[in-house]
Amino acid sequence: MSQAKHVAIAGATGAVGIEMLKCLEQRDFPLSQLTLLASARSAGKTLTFRGEELPVQELKADSFKSVDVALFSAGSGISKEFAPHAVASNAVVVDNSSAFRMEPEVPLVVPEINPEDAKGHAGIIANPNCTTIVTLMALNPLHHAFGGVKRIIASSYQAVSGSGAQGILELEAQNRALATGEPMPERRVYLRQIAS
Repeated sequence: MSQAKHVAIAGATGAVGIEMLKCLEQRDFPLSQLTLLASARSAGKTLTFRGEELPVQELKADSFKSVDVALFSAGSGISKEFAPHAVASNAVVVDNSSAFRMEPEVPLVVPEINPEDAKGHAGIIANPNCTTIVTLMALNPLHHAFGGVKRIIASSYQAVSGSGAQGILELEAQNRALATGEPMPERRVYLRQIAS
């Protein structure tokens, strides 16, 4: 993929969108254009990329004209609503949400394990949950060395960052309340108090 691509990031102002932006910069990904998309609330903000301030635009159905690759990390609902528009505009969607993970026609790809599956896409490529990816990275060599892994039992402890910026902010507010002795703030993201 040496040709420069027009890449769009849907969910650019979220925790994962920011990391996607950093990855594109750190890897010196060949870009002809970069479009940053987010909610109407975030439209008009700017994000720094390669020393330039780039504007964030509101994510809309027509946001994908001339886009080659659309990176989605704005949640399942947003992916289900807008990924089909990106595909209709001939963009290849790489979706980081759970929206398409169980769809039989959508390849579920971990680049270090099954990169060839990405070639069989029909416009959308999904990736597994982060815990699944890390587990598979450890199991894949064992699978090949010992003729197959038949079953695993795994437990995981998820970071609040997995629920996005709002989860991080809720944990910060709870920690602040614990540290200052103030009343615990109303929970909006989690069913129970996370800070301890």
